[in-house]
Amino acid sequence: MAETQPTAADLSPERWEAFFERYCREPLLRVASRYPESRSLYVEFPTLVRFDPGLADALLQDPDGALERAHEGLRRMALPGVVSLDGIHLRFTRLPGEKPGEGVLVDIRELRSHHISRLISVRGMVRQAQEVRPRLVEAAFECSRCRHVTRVPQSGGRFREPLQCENETCQRRGPFKLRVAQSKFVDAQKLRIEESPEELRGGAQPQKLPVEVEDDLVEAGVTPGDRVRVNGILRSYQRMKGMEKSTTFDLSLEGLSIEMEEKEFGDIEITEEEEREIEEMARDPRVFERVVKSIAPSIYGYDAIKEAIALQLFSGIAKNLPDGARIRGDIHILLVGDPGTAKSMLLRYVTHLAPRAVYTSGRGSTAAGLTAAAIRDEEGRWVLEAGALVIADNGVAAVDEMDKMLPEDRSALHEALEQQTISIAKAGITATLKSRCSLLAAANPKSGRFNLYDPIAAQLDLPPGLLSRFDLIFQLTDLPDEAEDTRKADHILHSHYAGELAAAGQREAAAREMVQVHPDIEPERLRKYIAHSKTHCFPVMSPEALQRFRDFYVNLRKSGGEETERRNAPVAVTARQLEALVRLGEASARARLGREVTLEDAERVIALVTRCLKEVGMDMETGRFDADLINVGFSKTTRDRMRTLRDILRSLGAHERAVDRAQAEEEAAGQGIDKDRARKIIEDMLRNGELYEPAKEKGKVRFAGK
Repeated sequence: MAETQPTAADLSPERWEAFFERYCREPLLRVASRYPESRSLYVEFPTLVRFDPGLADALLQDPDGALERAHEGLRRMALPGVVSLDGIHLRFTRLPGEKPGEGVLVDIRELRSHHISRLISVRGMVRQAQEVRPRLVEAAFECSRCRHVTRVPQSGGRFREPLQCENETCQRRGPFKLRVAQSKFVDAQKLRIEESPEELRGGAQPQKLPVEVEDDLVEAGVTPGDRVRVNGILRSYQRMKGMEKSTTFDLSLEGLSIEMEEKEFGDIEITEEEEREIEEMARDPRVFERVVKSIAPSIYGYDAIKEAIALQLFSGIAKNLPDGARIRGDIHILLVGDPGTAKSMLLRYVTHLAPRAVYTSGRGSTAAGLTAAAIRDEEGRWVLEAGALVIADNGVAAVDEMDKMLPEDRSALHEALEQQTISIAKAGITATLKSRCSLLAAANPKSGRFNLYDPIAAQLDLPPGLLSRFDLIFQLTDLPDEAEDTRKADHILHSHYAGELAAAGQREAAAREMVQVHPDIEPERLRKYIAHSKTHCFPVMSPEALQRFRDFYVNLRKSGGEETERRNAPVAVTARQLEALVRLGEASARARLGREVTLEDAERVIALVTRCLKEVGMDMETGRFDADLINVGFSKTTRDRMRTLRDILRSLGAHERAVDRAQAEEEAAGQGIDKDRARKIIEDMLRNGELYEPAKEKGKVRFAGK
């Protein structure tokens, strides 16, 4: 930084004292007036550069010596009403470098030996935050002979004892007894940060770095999943091979300051000018349509799905009831579709749009990876390392290929989706972790493509109990349609053509071609719009919307027919769908910064929910909505037929002996059940273990357990 090598006088404590007097006097007075609640003086590095580039360069090259002289300069200051500034920490922020490799910002995987003992900055995601423990900084030792107390500073992670008693009349070499009550301790915590997943190169495994923080930095509120930039001094410590010392050293970072990057929507900084622009944007009557058009514009069509994703980003409002119950405000969406229908692209786009989002594939995810894993730390203690759903707390978790997960791993999602907590009881650790995130999941049908005549639950390798926790389920089918296929082909080919023009340097031509795939609202601007909405907008239900939701719910519930038939009618919707309507209505109001959920919001979300119910919750035979298709896995019509077929098999003696399947199908046809349908029901009963086919009696079945 400095053009000439600074002299020792330039780097003296007096020079630091001059800097504090010129730039930090008022902040120091504020810190000192609140001591010990406030114990840190935060100094922006560009301010130090502006005062003296040589001093700034010395801080980067020799931070230990520079900080020692800085603290000495701090102690020299005379402030009115302040006796001592000994307990004040100096914490430097805004170190140079916006991208890894610039200034002192270094990638974790790029740390090398020449960075040791230098002031550096690393950026990453917190994966683990261990419990706060006291660290000894000054030990008081009592001589066992003369009772004299000797004080020994502790540093470098090694416990140091006095070589001999300081009492001139004693001067024995021990033994010494540690007096804990007279020693000085400081709170300490170990963090573990790793490279952010979105910054990894192909095939690279994220590398981790332990970070040691002390005193008031442990109160910074850092939790797993936070994106942070840590400024500190890189330290090295020697590995041990059993009882022998190794020539290989490990690295850790002594944290001097932590700068929170965008943790969630509420942490996005919005200027007054940007706030005025957001308010102006919200007055546009087409603002919701503009938001929807800005969701994955490079993907053709899927307007209803993009509308649902927009509502998911705004989310409803979580409510804590007087009896202690909590109703979630986050919206869960499941996309089920044929291969090549852009499900993964939609998931990827959302994770890039939301500030705190995690993408994972069900094929490579385990229960521990989704919730929390118990691992041993360097000291052999069991600690929890946060999984994807915990890291995505107050954000979005995108789980692709959910149907490929193992059943025992998938079961971990049940509690996370509804209660939004994760209960852990492993390795002697019992804990309940928060997972207040929206889940955007994608899955494929069992047979590769959808059969439009079978219920969705029967075509998915997902338990009905998990399906029922999704607010919206969309079915993406790839059906030939000449007009639609032509429009889709034009959209895709124009996108590729524009990309080729941009790669060739023809930016103006590329911009013209990109008009149709350009978002109506720029992603950064949209993020700030959503952030402002989620932190300032808490709409309440208008009487008209409340009445509309009530009528919709009640009318669906009584859609079974006359009062005499209703006892045997299917359940069209459950209370979960009603709660989903409320969440979606609140999100719709937030999208236009509205103070209440209006009738227009209610109509919008009812149309969306009705579309989903028609796709996944309608019995194709009766044309009625049936919640059992999702909650149980088959419709009430099928359940009634199973009961009838069970009675037929029982009357034929299937409890005592094997009966002919063809005979059972004939009997079922006589009672109004089509033979093909009866055959399928018997196959289902064989599959779930209710029936079995004796090995020596092909074509015959009998009840299991008899």
